[in-house]
Amino acid sequence: MKCLRLLTLLPLCALLSACLTGQQDPPFTLTLAHMNDTHSQFDPVNAELKGPLFGKQGETDTLYTRLGGYPRLLTMTKAYQAEALAKNQPLLLLHGGDAWQGSGYFKLNEGMANAELLSQFGFDAMALGNHEFDLDNQKLARFIQGVNFPVLAANLDSRDDPDLSQASNLKPFVVYAFDGNQKSPVTDLAHLPADKQLVAVIGLVLEDMANISPNVGKLRFAKEVASAQATVDLLQARGINRIVALTHIGNARDLALAAKVNGLDAIVGGHSHSLLGDFSNVGWGKTGEYAALVTNPDGVGLTCVVQAGSYAQAIGLARVSFDAQGRVIACKGQNQLLASRNFFADPARQQRLDKTRSQQAGKFIDAQPNLVTVDEDPRLRGIIDSHYKPALEQAYGPVIGTLPAPLQNARRPGDNGSDSHGSDVAPLVAEGQYFWANTPQVQALTGGPVDFALLAVGGVRADLPAGELRQGEASLSLLPFKNPLSVLTLSGTEVRALLTETITATLPASAHAGKFPYGGHLRYTFKETEAGKAGHLTRLQWQTAEGQWQDLVNGRRYRVVTNAYSANGNDGWQALARAQRQSAESQSAERVDLAWVAGQLTAFPVLAVAKHGEQLGAVYGPDKALDCKAANVDCGTDAASFVDYVRYARPLVTALDEETVTLLRAGQADAP
Repeated sequence: MKCLRLLTLLPLCALLSACLTGQQDPPFTLTLAHMNDTHSQFDPVNAELKGPLFGKQGETDTLYTRLGGYPRLLTMTKAYQAEALAKNQPLLLLHGGDAWQGSGYFKLNEGMANAELLSQFGFDAMALGNHEFDLDNQKLARFIQGVNFPVLAANLDSRDDPDLSQASNLKPFVVYAFDGNQKSPVTDLAHLPADKQLVAVIGLVLEDMANISPNVGKLRFAKEVASAQATVDLLQARGINRIVALTHIGNARDLALAAKVNGLDAIVGGHSHSLLGDFSNVGWGKTGEYAALVTNPDGVGLTCVVQAGSYAQAIGLARVSFDAQGRVIACKGQNQLLASRNFFADPARQQRLDKTRSQQAGKFIDAQPNLVTVDEDPRLRGIIDSHYKPALEQAYGPVIGTLPAPLQNARRPGDNGSDSHGSDVAPLVAEGQYFWANTPQVQALTGGPVDFALLAVGGVRADLPAGELRQGEASLSLLPFKNPLSVLTLSGTEVRALLTETITATLPASAHAGKFPYGGHLRYTFKETEAGKAGHLTRLQWQTAEGQWQDLVNGRRYRVVTNAYSANGNDGWQALARAQRQSAESQSAERVDLAWVAGQLTAFPVLAVAKHGEQLGAVYGPDKALDCKAANVDCGTDAASFVDYVRYARPLVTALDEETVTLLRAGQADAP
């Protein structure tokens, strides 16, 4: 079944509306096991857990361990599947999208390593995530056809695309017929199996996908709400009343979807990396409610909304109960972090806990409902170690620095137990951009020094563990997108507008926080005045080359370095596109993008920012256009700037001495 256009669904729903009346099903409980945004994290990631770990109530201890990874996820998945089989319970295993990107494994193997490993899980469906579009549609089609489960997107029209139009495994929805734990896909909606419990899973991709990725080809993306309602109406007209939406649109939009669409019983989400539930018991805070029940527009129906974090650290399990009319009457469950059984006393994870403390730590973990120790699946670990890890180790290359302690990349201040200053990694990346842009070689191309750097945290894809830092980790894992750096001129007013817009957009707990801004040689304080909705900057300063902090002057123009994706105004940074449009109109545009051509660092003057299809992009001169896909072009100046910064200026990699970002939530006292 090819992806259907929205317009083809609507008349069919009208023709079949008579099927809606009088249909009842026996009470039914469906178990949903789910993960999302696993981002090629085949190996476990370093993590810190905080609490009264060693038996002394009132004291907070820190435990260093590792979480997740594909083999550990598979072990937990198998446990859920075995339990459902033993109890004869219906179960769906779902992936909320963005299996791609995130580690060197993806950069070296593109989508096919994920295809092999994910096919070991027994997924019933996967949503199409935005990072699945990071290569090209031919490679995406190869991945979709290479997995043994359907990939879903009901609001995607692929008919004009030469690659995805041929991908038979890409579908708008799937329907499963359950007899207890046994399930089978329904291939003919005109002949539904009798005496079976029917459940449909529909997929939704970001409706503004064309604004996010330059690689969508001739695909067309329909509105999420209208597509969801049309697909629900179609399924209900056929007599299928239990419907799960598998989405990759972010938790905020999931909650809005539930409030705007009738007939969705559950939404299993992704994209915003929301580890829903209260994890303050291990020092990770609370992002939002797991299994929140949202009332539909008809005032009767309820939709259960879940999401399971990111980077293969956790898995969610929800049980959705239906009455005889197919309406949701209850939804319960939680996310669980999956921990290694190896506990360490030091952030470098060199010193194991002694037996007594290890037992105390294990006892603490056993007492937590949202944290469990899990062994890795040995077969999957063997595939990774034999097929993929040797090439990754070789690609990482030489050591460029050392971290005495791990550095966390919490996207937004307060996430994952972070303080009001947020990421320790993003400010270092921004400082690296500032350092590199001010080297003599770069200044010779750009016309002089820059005043500060701006960075959207979504481009920074990893924490930095304690120990050695190798060159390839920067380009393969930390900054994998090969974004060229841009030097442009902005007024103080334009910088202020950018920060205010991007911070305000990420204030809701459910918001996708990738647009949250950090700076190098720039610091700010933002005070929230209305929880989750509004606030303002109370401090905005830049640091001179002599080390003095000065207030940004609205009317003064500053030279700024950022990456070209942000400079073009993508992913919520539209303020930069507006600024360049105004500069072009006043004939004061000053921007160059930087990349290597045949090994030679080259400047590409940008004349304007304009829409290329649905995405904002740079307009270059006719004789000097930057083509990052050309064989002799390397656009990875973003990662190179960090490598050079560490190698030549900060080989002992620690957090900056002074915090540059402060987000004061409503009701929180002002910083001194």
